[in-house]
Amino acid sequence: MKVTGIALVSGGLDSVLAVKVLQEQNIDIIGVAFETPFFDARRARLAAEEIGIPLMVLNITDDHMVMLRAPRYGYGKNLNPCIDCHMMMLAKAGEKMKELGADFISTGEVLGQRPMSQNKQSLHIVASRSGYGDYVIRPLSAKLLPETIPEKEGKVDRERLLDIQGRSRKPQLEMAKRYGIEAYSSPAGGCLLTDPGFSRRLKDLLDHAGDVKLRDIELLKFGRHLRLNADTKILIGRKERENKAIENLSGPDDCLVKVRDFPGPTVLIPGGCDEETLMRVASFCAVYSDAPKDSDVVATCRNGNTTRFITVRAAEKAEITPLMI
Repeated sequence: MKVTGIALVSGGLDSVLAVKVLQEQNIDIIGVAFETPFFDARRARLAAEEIGIPLMVLNITDDHMVMLRAPRYGYGKNLNPCIDCHMMMLAKAGEKMKELGADFISTGEVLGQRPMSQNKQSLHIVASRSGYGDYVIRPLSAKLLPETIPEKEGKVDRERLLDIQGRSRKPQLEMAKRYGIEAYSSPAGGCLLTDPGFSRRLKDLLDHAGDVKLRDIELLKFGRHLRLNADTKILIGRKERENKAIENLSGPDDCLVKVRDFPGPTVLIPGGCDEETLMRVASFCAVYSDAPKDSDVVATCRNGNTTRFITVRAAEKAEITPLMI
């Protein structure tokens, strides 16, 4: 009977090489990739196309958001819950393995490549806590890890798996050359939760918002973010692309502020605000516009279908800097 594996595909070189090692054993591979507001499957789609495997893309946003608020194994350097995230991915892949009648799950993880999430203990925790630990194979480091059920049953030849470890990329680069793989993404990056600036904004959102919606997370990707008080945060666009994105993400309860007659940012006040705060926000908007800083300017304030005009003078940047998230 033909052996089939479910391979986690990130788009990075390691996940691609893990698939190639298994394909050399004439094993059928079905790829699986995941999407949330913090990472997408674009690189995985390209990788799967290059190595010729089908790819399932699973959106795990709802479960991921619940986990993100209180990850069992905590965060990395920023707001990245890597161990819990990988555990969730393996659990989802395991469900697909059972559903499709596949024989095992494969990942591109390399022992010791990432000190926190890819040491022996972390790899064991991630696999076992997923509920499918005996069926998780790491082809690039398998000989350094405990034997799995598919190996014991002879479905996967352990002797043809590898013993790569550590942070050096030399073995993988040599393999890529041998396989003729040229298009692959960098091993770093790809997840916004590893970005310090984004993580600060997300933490602020989680600290102040009870019910976080997808729109709220998407807004974190654009503009300058200022926390005025416990109830009010504003976003200031930095370029035309961000202005358009902020406007497209605005809702009927939000307030949009612009300086009239001069190029400048779009400022979003999610949920609106009182009159005093609106005047203050309009003065912030004027600071980042091309309007004169030493004279009154007119700002347009749109809330739903209502537009009004207020006259303000640009604030001092010194007033704004402490409010930056």
